[in-house]
Amino acid sequence: MNDMHLFEKTLSEEEIYDGVVVKLWKDQVELENGEKTVREVVRHPGGVCVLPLDRDGNVYMVKQFRYPFKTVLMEIPAGKKEPGEEPIDCGIRELGEEIGAKAERVTFIGKLYPTVAYDTEIIWMYLAEGLSFSGGQHLDPEEFVDVVKMPFEEAYRMAMNDEIPDAKTQLALLRAKAIIEGRGK
Repeated sequence: MNDMHLFEKTLSEEEIYDGVVVKLWKDQVELENGEKTVREVVRHPGGVCVLPLDRDGNVYMVKQFRYPFKTVLMEIPAGKKEPGEEPIDCGIRELGEEIGAKAERVTFIGKLYPTVAYDTEIIWMYLAEGLSFSGGQHLDPEEFVDVVKMPFEEAYRMAMNDEIPDAKTQLALLRAKAIIEGRGK
């Protein structure tokens, strides 16, 4: 498949904002028809989410205030990758920090490009099983979350009924459901 006719050539890149979490760039590009235009791009280091599933079929979610939406949302544990950090190491770290858990098995279940039009963020998704808990949460000073334990099927139902609107949580639940059902065959 040749998609080269869809390619946009970068002519220049200008960083216009350097934030704590994101950087904003204003790039000049040339389209396939020779016209020039601007692309604004949020550059993000990427993140990881982990769906913790215990032996009894419960998942562990976190509730936290999400400022852009001015509301509390329920999500699976997740966080931003540190420079040079491998996604799986970030997932294991976030699992311990947010819910105080370790896992016997951490399985890669896919990656997600949450906002392809203007953001470079990639979220790597993992399923964590064989959970053990010790030592409690280790949250960052500016991080406040409540841990919620619930049956996997309830979390899945909530995601399907738009009661959990977070994209990474929805997709991780859908993929985990397929994996779990596939094991039963």
